[in-house]
Amino acid sequence: MDEHDFHAEPNTPGTFEVTRRVVIGAKTARIRRPILVGVIAGAVVTILAIGIATSRGLAAGPEAAPSPHATEYLPSISDLMIATIQPRHERLWRAGQDEDWAFAAYELGNLRGAFNRLGRAYPTTHDISFPEMIASVTEPPFKELNSAIQAKDSKAFDKAYADVTDACNSCHQALNHGVVEIRVPSRTSASDLNTRNTPRN
Repeated sequence: MDEHDFHAEPNTPGTFEVTRRVVIGAKTARIRRPILVGVIAGAVVTILAIGIATSRGLAAGPEAAPSPHATEYLPSISDLMIATIQPRHERLWRAGQDEDWAFAAYELGNLRGAFNRLGRAYPTTHDISFPEMIASVTEPPFKELNSAIQAKDSKAFDKAYADVTDACNSCHQALNHGVVEIRVPSRTSASDLNTRNTPRN
């Protein structure tokens, strides 16, 4: 019987056997495929788990331990000024200009706190007690600012803010950093850094 004749007689016993095998084979393949996928996924998860456990074990080893100096890192005074003092100084000015007295009080508290933390981080600089220096130049204008904010007095606020700014510059000069000149911001530039009058190399 040739191939054409075989397919032409579907009711012959040989045809039934071939058809039965094809159906059984297809069912087996459908059953085996999810099992095979599950086995492969399980193997991948196991390999990843081993890899993660190994990497954690290596990281916990002495070669991955942080150096003692890494935990002693302290940002410089300049870093802290730029990161904490300067933004508070600028935001305090903006709050005063907008007569947002609640926010001005909040930022004045933040500015005082930032100066206090700076003094604790650097108890001395240039053989000077840094906390005492900060307090001596900032406390009088801070008190004026607080009074102006409580009274919601824009003119008094502007004067006290200018006094705080002058106090910042007097500290910079005393510490031989007169090149860093702080100014009262303006509506056209909220930055408090004066770069116009500073000679550049």
